[in-house]
Amino acid sequence: MQRLSLANAAFEGDNNAYLFADGSEVTLIDTGDWMATTRRQLEAALSEHGLGLADIDRILLTHWHHDHCGLAGEIQAESGADVYVHAADAALVADDTDAWNAMYDRQQRYFDEWGMPEDKQAVLVDRMTDDETTVETPTVTSFEDGETFTVNEIDLEVVHTSGHAAGLCMFEATIDGKRHVFSGDALLPVYTPNVGGADIRVERPLETYLRALQGIVDADYDRAWPGHRAPIDDPTARAQYIIDHHEERSWRVLDALNRLGPCDTWTVSADLFGELEDIHILHGPGESYAHLEHLERDGTVVREGTEYRLADGVAETLADLDEERWELEY
Repeated sequence: MQRLSLANAAFEGDNNAYLFADGSEVTLIDTGDWMATTRRQLEAALSEHGLGLADIDRILLTHWHHDHCGLAGEIQAESGADVYVHAADAALVADDTDAWNAMYDRQQRYFDEWGMPEDKQAVLVDRMTDDETTVETPTVTSFEDGETFTVNEIDLEVVHTSGHAAGLCMFEATIDGKRHVFSGDALLPVYTPNVGGADIRVERPLETYLRALQGIVDADYDRAWPGHRAPIDDPTARAQYIIDHHEERSWRVLDALNRLGPCDTWTVSADLFGELEDIHILHGPGESYAHLEHLERDGTVVREGTEYRLADGVAETLADLDEERWELEY
């Protein structure tokens, strides 16, 4: 297996594609984005192994985001490769009009519910419109959690880790006696993957993602190969760090409501993250919404229309608690 590092202008850092070519089949996990620069980088990386795009037999996608599936259609057009993605993301990767329209309609409802200003909405729509198409649309085959792909005698088992995206999946494998996981954006070495905004289709986004992280902790992998940046040598510690990060962020949300009084999602987001630009206009309130929604179901926060407030008695309870004693339920 080889890690192929590909350029990415997004804040997460360079993308990774993973090449399996030690045998009769050539398989990629993820492709990078659709930009011409990325295609040239991928072609150069493949050529170092005596391969070209036309030699790729199969593509396994971790999720629908364009920086992970952007070249799938072009590669398929060159090679006839089979393209696989989780069923929850298949329609988006296949550029199904109804699926995308449903996504845009739901986004608009959320933007209004969150209290996102119209000028910020306009900036965000322009940003997403710039990023919404690939050069070629692939024909895809869907898979489900627990399915296994055998690639040159290596079994890659699908582990569904919804949260950051509805169909986000990892691929678990034993290589040279060690347990590895190709984690996509479920586990990143620097940034904490966005929940709530990155895919507004996910129900109970924070709860869902925390459960996925706990699964990574419980699995205790030897190494994770993420969708961005360098490999993670202690996936268990990294997953636990992100769980702790979200517990701390919930404290910050409660503190914001305690200080500001009843307010909408956008106001909480501004308190947490300040002025937002570019794609962060989506990610900031999305993350705030994920926490507010979770705390509302927990009974700690009450929603009234588009505003949230602390439930009765919570302010007094917060004053008596140490932050270390707070734990999110999931």
